[in-house]
Amino acid sequence: MSRRRKIIVCIATSADGFIARRDGSVDWLDGPSPKGNYGMNQFYKSIDTILWGRKTCDVALDFQKKGVTGSAFDTRVKNYVFTRGPLPSPAPAGVEFVSESIKEFATSLRKGKGKDIWMMGGAGIIASFLDEGEIDEFMIGVVPKFIGEGIPLIAPSRRTVPLKLLSSTKFTDGVVRLHYAVRN
Repeated sequence: MSRRRKIIVCIATSADGFIARRDGSVDWLDGPSPKGNYGMNQFYKSIDTILWGRKTCDVALDFQKKGVTGSAFDTRVKNYVFTRGPLPSPAPAGVEFVSESIKEFATSLRKGKGKDIWMMGGAGIIASFLDEGEIDEFMIGVVPKFIGEGIPLIAPSRRTVPLKLLSSTKFTDGVVRLHYAVRN
């Protein structure tokens, strides 16, 4: 019997719970990473699919246009971008746009063989998947900075989602990674 593929949100937040400034800027994340890059290299080896919200994709495309190193979509993994709006033409290499329902898409994706699935973000797509019961785990790197305002980890709505702490890891620069399972 094959193992069920998990959808995992792996993301950084400020200490006050924001994933980006209001304009999408993540300048507050700039700084050297400690040895092991917060476990991201190991995490990346455990996935073969990345799910993007449209706004996060647009930020990545803007970085790519500006020639930011490492901003191109990795074609070694499958990249799905969820959108309700017009699609850029042509789609970037390695990217497929999705407009079907989250439940249908997630069910189909989980049926296929493969590694775990990284929910890249942002707040709207994370909230939509969470509200459909389609997120299994959160790995949240809490950066020891307050930024005052910005885009929250999850788009606002009236919800209560119980979590089970799987682990917590403190890094030398003060970042703490909290790893939770979603209790459905």
